[in-house]
Amino acid sequence: MKLFRVLIRSIQDAFKSVFRNFSLSLASISCITITLIIVAIAIVASFNVENFTKLIEKDMTIVAFVSKDATTEEVEKLKKDIDSNKNVASYVFKDKAVIKEDMQKESETFKTILSQWKDEESPLKSAFQVKVKDVKKIGKTAETIENMDKIDLVRYGEGMVEKMVKTFESVEKVAYGAVIALVLVTIFLIVNTIKLTIFSRKREISIMRLVGASNFTIKTPFIIEGMVLGLLGSIIPILFTTFGYISFYDHFDGHLYSELIRLIKPEPFIYTFSLIVLVIGIIVGMIGSARAVRKYLKV
Repeated sequence: MKLFRVLIRSIQDAFKSVFRNFSLSLASISCITITLIIVAIAIVASFNVENFTKLIEKDMTIVAFVSKDATTEEVEKLKKDIDSNKNVASYVFKDKAVIKEDMQKESETFKTILSQWKDEESPLKSAFQVKVKDVKKIGKTAETIENMDKIDLVRYGEGMVEKMVKTFESVEKVAYGAVIALVLVTIFLIVNTIKLTIFSRKREISIMRLVGASNFTIKTPFIIEGMVLGLLGSIIPILFTTFGYISFYDHFDGHLYSELIRLIKPEPFIYTFSLIVLVIGIIVGMIGSARAVRKYLKV
């Protein structure tokens, strides 16, 4: 019960302190707002880069062409061998007759040319379209399939795939690193800003010590005050980034340059993102206040 009363009193004191020291509180909120806007943009970028990588990995397909003289039994054996590969997520076998029909539907030119070829004259081959679980191992998987009996040729965009995945992974790491670095910078700025607030209230804290107030009683209002400042400082970044992202998504019609690089749909992403920024703001404010109290007041 006593702990509950202390918490209630600390919350009241924290809100009073925010308005009593309005100029310093405004400086802290502005500091949090500016840095959290950059953090928010970095978070949106990192989430979308991660989404690009997943979409690319999902769309990566190994195309394995089967020999024309392969028998039905040999094709069935190929199906079992491909299915048994641990990195194969799924596969589709397309007979050359089906491939011919699909190509004829795509273009009148293909339709005209292919209709003139008899089955024995057609250069088309049956093929396996293979999806992999781990795109990093796509080269090794493709090599395994190519070495199978009655497989003539394997293609998967070799060279380009590996470079593209590495590029996205590097950008993703940089984005996450930027988020962490900006959060640390925000904590540092908050510590120094709140230090000024605490310094102006040293007399008040000295009196609290003289009357026997515990460390918990002295520190709690400052920590809650930091949480309030973090909460207030995260509102503008959330609004700015949310409406900015929705406008950006609508302007580019949900993708960049091609359908392959699709942006994350605003809903429900903006709610998850807003919660993340809000939590970061509150935690940053709380940690900043706690460090300022411990480091500079030696409570």
